[in-house]
Amino acid sequence: MSSAPSTRRREWLLRAAQGAAVAACGGLVWNAFLVRSVHAAPWAPRPPGATEDFAAICIKCGLCVPACPYGTLSLATVDAGPAPGTPYFDPRRVPCYMCPGIPCAKACPTGALDAALPRIEDARMGLAVIDPESCLSWQGLRCEVCHRVCPVRDQAISIQPHPRQISRHAVFVPVVHADACTGCGLCTQACPTQVASINIVDPASVRGRMGEHYRLGWKDVAPAEGAPGADATPSAPMAPTPPRSGSPAPAAPPAAPAKVPGLDYLNAPP
Repeated sequence: MSSAPSTRRREWLLRAAQGAAVAACGGLVWNAFLVRSVHAAPWAPRPPGATEDFAAICIKCGLCVPACPYGTLSLATVDAGPAPGTPYFDPRRVPCYMCPGIPCAKACPTGALDAALPRIEDARMGLAVIDPESCLSWQGLRCEVCHRVCPVRDQAISIQPHPRQISRHAVFVPVVHADACTGCGLCTQACPTQVASINIVDPASVRGRMGEHYRLGWKDVAPAEGAPGADATPSAPMAPTPPRSGSPAPAAPPAAPAKVPGLDYLNAPP
């Protein structure tokens, strides 16, 4: 009679051990899947304020998604987007409209989105890159839509003249300045080409870096008079230093030539 309860007890303990082993194996498999998905998932723009270790800090709570008033953010699924459960956005569908209060970052409970980001213009969600072979402006047509919709116009995207190959007239093309681009994707959504000719990409995949031994001396030159940042009050001209006693007098500067060598008709005075 006593052997039956002990047998049932052994069976229960065996099944409990088997269940614990299955649960442990399942947890290891799921952890390996998450780690692999983080490293193998395609890149996608993150919400503003995403930190460098965003994938490690984000707990996939999804609170940032309803906090966005424009419905920009989505949670990645297993078969699409970056690491499953993490927030991202598709600029061609709905870009980031750069809310001044940054509500998505304030809703993050772990700090994966930096709520202390001082200005939305300081966000770096990605980098806009232009394909000149499909961009209408680069092909000689007047478009400039990306420049007009840019929230930091003339800082992140400027319009610059570019020589046309078959004409003496210049074309005006958009140029992205990486130091000011927020990666909001408004330019991508507004691009009128069938497939967007300006897209938001991972800055690390396209940006280079100069060695520290390079020196750009011309960037250290003081701005010219009247340029932004120049002193409004010009300094007085420095008085010539009188020659010391016994030293020869300085030679007079040579007279300007009657005709400057190399002066062509385009630079000739009227």
